[in-house]
Amino acid sequence: MKEQPVVGQWVEGIDTPVVNERAVRASAGILFLAGFSAWLWSVITGDLQPMRIFGIVFAIEMMLRLFVGTAFTPTLILGALITRPQRPEWVEARSKILAWGMGLGMSLAGCFSLGWLGLPTIVAQVICGVCLLLLYLETAFGICLGCVVAQRFARRKPQLCAGDTCAYTPPAKGEQHSILRD
Repeated sequence: MKEQPVVGQWVEGIDTPVVNERAVRASAGILFLAGFSAWLWSVITGDLQPMRIFGIVFAIEMMLRLFVGTAFTPTLILGALITRPQRPEWVEARSKILAWGMGLGMSLAGCFSLGWLGLPTIVAQVICGVCLLLLYLETAFGICLGCVVAQRFARRKPQLCAGDTCAYTPPAKGEQHSILRD
């Protein structure tokens, strides 16, 4: 039996640790909703406390995913419960590790800019806004920046990507998708 990976899990028939993309997208939606609420509150009222709290929660969430394990991450557990009736879409954990590392870096940058660095409020709001945009792209469109970066620059290209984007080649610009008709 293979040793349990920190990020992802082993699934029969797949020789690399994977995560359920549907649960990840649900988790991103939960985080987006909380983060957008905190960000919007800070923009409207000027009160940065909810954004600080969300930044800390988000950083802890990313640290749990990366260092403790995806099996112990609150929003991923909730996302898995919500998407349980759906067939899992398994994607390589390596790409998600890169994406979550980027999320951790952005959350730490936002937290430091709000606290120790004493930068203007707009800097933290922009960092948080970019992070929220990435969460929205993951939730609404299934676009994962970490996965895109891994596809382009990794020495060992991912084989299992969300929406089968690793193996699918879209039609050239101006061409139609071919549709088989009976």
